[in-house]
Amino acid sequence: MATQTEAYEIVGEPTAGGILIICDHASARVPRDIDLGIPPALLREHIAVDIGVADVARRMVGPGIAAYLANISRLMCDFNRDPDAAGIIPKVSDGHPIPGNALSPQGRAGRIARFFDPYHQALEHLLAARPPAFVLSIHSFTPRLASDPQQRRPWHVGVLYNEDDRGARLALPLLEAEGLIVGDQQPYSGQLLNATMNRHIEAHRRPYLGVEIRQDQIGDAKGQVLWAERLGRIAAAVARHFV
Repeated sequence: MATQTEAYEIVGEPTAGGILIICDHASARVPRDIDLGIPPALLREHIAVDIGVADVARRMVGPGIAAYLANISRLMCDFNRDPDAAGIIPKVSDGHPIPGNALSPQGRAGRIARFFDPYHQALEHLLAARPPAFVLSIHSFTPRLASDPQQRRPWHVGVLYNEDDRGARLALPLLEAEGLIVGDQQPYSGQLLNATMNRHIEAHRRPYLGVEIRQDQIGDAKGQVLWAERLGRIAAAVARHFV
């Protein structure tokens, strides 16, 4: 099964009792009718897309595992934000101005209605119609922020959560057993930024695991294959505790 709209893409066959992967920042796509006013090269950077996550998610899809992927760049509209958050349509990202996002209130509302609302409405419907046993949220992070080059980000992967840490507590030792440097609430805290999981998952007490993979770990096919296998194995092991 493959379903694609301009806001989201569903890969695989979502099943009740299965695993659903959610990637809010899976795409660098910008529709042709929208000009962000930035150099095209920026669309290949971390400010535009969570590098590697779409390929990891696609490699994980199989019987009992489906993926729900964003189909536009986070610079267009950041799906992992609350609807009234200032950063939902960023005017600056990691020091880079985004001139095309200097929108009027009407333009801002129109972009949210065109992309953000359909993304979250479809996800809400999918979770209700085919409730998964477990949700895996995948993001990736840059090893170094241009706006804060002195900040050290040594973790290979971080585990994020807000109030529900059930999945995190089970996954942390499994990730550490892989010989990885694992961050608990790193490179930032899920208590500060966890909007999609808060809205659709934690609010309904659905078990989940949120991970941030350092992008150099999944920047090529070899790393993507490795992490797809690793996350598939660990997600399945954690999910068994909730079945």
